[in-house]
Amino acid sequence: MLITWSNTAAAQEPKEHSELDATVVAPFHAARGERVTQARTFVLRLAYPDEGRSHAVRWSLTLSGPGPQGAVLRRWSGTEQVGADGKSVNLPWDGRADADARERRVLAPDGLYQLRLLAVADAGTPQEAQVEQQWPIQVRRGASTAPKVSAFQAGLQQLPSLEGQPAYRIVYANLHSQTRHSDGGAALDACRSAQDPQTAPFGPIDAYKYAQEHGLDALLTSEHNHMYDGSDGTNAAATAAEATALYQTGLAEAAAYSAAHPGFLALYGMEWGVINKGGHLNIFNSEQLLGWERNALGELLADVETPKGDYAGLYRLMRERGWIGQFNHPAPAGQFLVNGQPLGYTPDGDAAMVLCEVMNTSAFSTNDAETENRRSNYEAACNRALTAGYHVAFSSNQDNHCANWGASYGNRTAVLVASPAAGTPVSRDSFLDALRARRVYATMDKHAQLLFTANGRLMGERFDNHGPLRLATHFSNSAGRQAADVAIFHGVPGGNGSVTPISDQAELTVTPAPGPHFYYARLTQDDGNIVWSAPVWVNQLP
Repeated sequence: MLITWSNTAAAQEPKEHSELDATVVAPFHAARGERVTQARTFVLRLAYPDEGRSHAVRWSLTLSGPGPQGAVLRRWSGTEQVGADGKSVNLPWDGRADADARERRVLAPDGLYQLRLLAVADAGTPQEAQVEQQWPIQVRRGASTAPKVSAFQAGLQQLPSLEGQPAYRIVYANLHSQTRHSDGGAALDACRSAQDPQTAPFGPIDAYKYAQEHGLDALLTSEHNHMYDGSDGTNAAATAAEATALYQTGLAEAAAYSAAHPGFLALYGMEWGVINKGGHLNIFNSEQLLGWERNALGELLADVETPKGDYAGLYRLMRERGWIGQFNHPAPAGQFLVNGQPLGYTPDGDAAMVLCEVMNTSAFSTNDAETENRRSNYEAACNRALTAGYHVAFSSNQDNHCANWGASYGNRTAVLVASPAAGTPVSRDSFLDALRARRVYATMDKHAQLLFTANGRLMGERFDNHGPLRLATHFSNSAGRQAADVAIFHGVPGGNGSVTPISDQAELTVTPAPGPHFYYARLTQDDGNIVWSAPVWVNQLP
């Protein structure tokens, strides 16, 4: 993932996609030959493509369980010098419950376990970077004890119609990708990392065609807002009119493609911000290009000026204009700062931000068979946003920079769009309305269907409640996968506290304490793929 481009006309800044990358490949099942021991090997992958510099990365991997509240059984840790070429560390686990020699005869009991990775680069310096990941594994020697989960359709039929409309349609979307309009769009045999902006062969129309041919219902090409000058820095020779015209071209191409292909929704937007100064977020529906760069003549290389790193100001503008967004691959610290607080809350941001990316696949994957095993989990950061007070649903995307839009893995952002009649195409407006309503679930499996309700109110809703609250999870999978585990989580919006599992069953009745609460379901399939519901937000009245 070494990034080597240069632009003599561009002011040199830290390059995008030069941050710490840490993932762990964790086989959900043991190999067939390890049925008794349930042993397997975890693979830690570290990379830091920072223009050839190496960084000291301190890491730890813990295995806890069984169950979400299980004790820590094993711990691996170390420090590696990591650069662009990266390092892989193999971590064998023998299936034992304890590393102590006196306990090595004790096998870990059947159940679901959690692996938690924490990687910290340049600890204690202003450049400190952190990555936190969490993935499940299953230990199973005997018969499965899968939880009972009601079918998706049964849950859907219990819902009241939306404003008289008879049904919802699930739109399986990838809401994070790039093309040649910024630093994506390279052919798979030539793609190694991000591209020199506006040089790759494939643009938005190519992306929409590819995604549709590979079974997606919708694709957002989200181009980096600061690359419309043709550089990853600031191109002093850029022409402002050309930058803004390219953005308008993208909007027009998306609209034209959707009109010509009624079964597919083509979306065009921007990925705003930089990793080294606060983090990326997508804006789904802006008709104007936002930016902060100026050319040598002092002309703004955008339609609307938005200072880099000013998230509070951006949220305010988004709320005023009716624009909605998504937190992209959020880190648990150092990103989306407001008054020095990561994922700092503002009422404007709460109104504008509708999604938080809970999982994605490697941005530079060249896999086109949906088998990429470099995947990242951001549930910890999304939970921080929820406890800060944000009303965001979970999303799952691919951040494709290579020409494999939606094909590197089977993960999708699934959106429940109100469908007035069978055969009626999903419109851009109805899709955006569904995002605003947070009628969304994030899935690692494109065949999964998930509903989560509270007293019959659909995930994404906010409502007042008296008395008991019945939480219910409904799940189906058109490819035949079953649930291996389900957990219902609880947190307090605005409390900046923890998010905790409160049940390992698909249904639960609770009587919350007076005040605000949120709940969501996380279901793990029998192949290890995870599906996250959107939360419900409940104000419990005395």
